[in-house]
Amino acid sequence: MALRACGLIIYRRLCQAPSKPEENIQFLLLQTSYGHHHWTPPKGHVDPGEEDLQTALRETEEEAGLKSMDIQIIDGFKKELQYNVRNQPKTVVYWLAELRDNNIEICLSKEHQAYRWLGLEKACQLSGYQDMQEALQEAHSFLLRRKQN
Repeated sequence: MALRACGLIIYRRLCQAPSKPEENIQFLLLQTSYGHHHWTPPKGHVDPGEEDLQTALRETEEEAGLKSMDIQIIDGFKKELQYNVRNQPKTVVYWLAELRDNNIEICLSKEHQAYRWLGLEKACQLSGYQDMQEALQEAHSFLLRRKQN
């Protein structure tokens, strides 16, 4: 049976906009407190009977303390990653969400030991996995195109 997880790629815009618009966006990554302590956006397994987006919102609240009222889901972006975990296929679906207020505090669960807000380049370096790097790059490009329209 394939594993399925859902999460949110959460970003914020800096209050003091830098000279380049692409430097105005920061992504939230959480560091796991288990395994190789990898960095990832908030995500988790879909519970029986649960809708995918409902899972993403629940996991974001559980792992980062962000409630649905703290974020705005961005229409038009959805990214599906597929890879193997312990020889089992896994699908992870991400939506894009903007933090409504940069002063909202991140409250980590026991599953994570640290968090960081990072620009695209550093977020990609920290995430490590090629498919996650591509998802962050696509989200970033989507936001830049969206702002121009």
